[in-house]
Amino acid sequence: MTKLFSHIKPENRPILIASAFILVILMVGTAFTLSTAGTAPLLSPGYVLQQLQIGSFLGIVAAGMMMVILLGHIDLSVPWTLTAAAMMATAVGGDMAVPTGLAVGLIVGLVNGLGVAYLRIPSMIFTLGVDSVMRGLMVAHTGGFAPQDQATPFMRFLAAEKVLGIPMAIFVWALVSVIITIVLTRTSFGRSIYATGIREGAAYLSGIRTRLVIIGAFMMSGVCAAIAGVLLAGYSAKAYQGMGTPYLLPAIAAVVLGGTRILGGQGRYVGTLVGVILIVLLNSVLSIMQMPEAGRQVIYGSVIIGMLLVYGRGTKVTA
Repeated sequence: MTKLFSHIKPENRPILIASAFILVILMVGTAFTLSTAGTAPLLSPGYVLQQLQIGSFLGIVAAGMMMVILLGHIDLSVPWTLTAAAMMATAVGGDMAVPTGLAVGLIVGLVNGLGVAYLRIPSMIFTLGVDSVMRGLMVAHTGGFAPQDQATPFMRFLAAEKVLGIPMAIFVWALVSVIITIVLTRTSFGRSIYATGIREGAAYLSGIRTRLVIIGAFMMSGVCAAIAGVLLAGYSAKAYQGMGTPYLLPAIAAVVLGGTRILGGQGRYVGTLVGVILIVLLNSVLSIMQMPEAGRQVIYGSVIIGMLLVYGRGTKVTA
């Protein structure tokens, strides 16, 4: 397969490979449902919209994660940043619910950025510690039980209601995607992210304020996790313990599968979008096939490893 895609530009190769895997997943899922139920729900507009609605939560988390990975860092505080934002939003309620949730993400991102940029603590260690702190704070806040607070009507509208037949969560994801794309391709901050990810020392000597770039990227990751938390609480009608845990590894996988270099400096947001769709469809098809959890994990991991092997080594490129 590497030779098949060898004539394609390196920055486009992961996107096309991931798209090819999506087509394979759709064909396998369609063939299975036709043979067992005689229908092909995977091809129906309603099913596609439902999957995009579910994928919007992961997609927003992955958007923020990409900003950090482009720097060669990683944000492991996402699970409890998402959970804390959802819990605090539902606890405050009213018109301040959503702003409170976003403020939680902004503050956590700022703390992460300061720790990594100024204290020079490896992001994997520092953000994991922040995640543990957030978990402790939320357990103390709820007394270890599921919070009784309910999502506000506006949170439910953003996550579950439809406009013109399309779930609002998809519109929110689209808005976040547009903002991320503009930031990465049309602003000096986006160019600074790529330059810092390629080589932080050289970027600093060229006049880029790399510490502020790192802080800004982590704040964007925190805000994206908070947005996903607010939406997920609205979708579920309430917040609950550990609601962000299932989104950490899939978000990282979506970013990497979309072609973003895990060591930083290379990646396009459209690739992250394709990676999110790939993961959502893969999980959906495995659920339809009633695959046991052990089998799902084996297949899920094999697809990720297989695609990363296919990508091989490439040169660094920017947006």
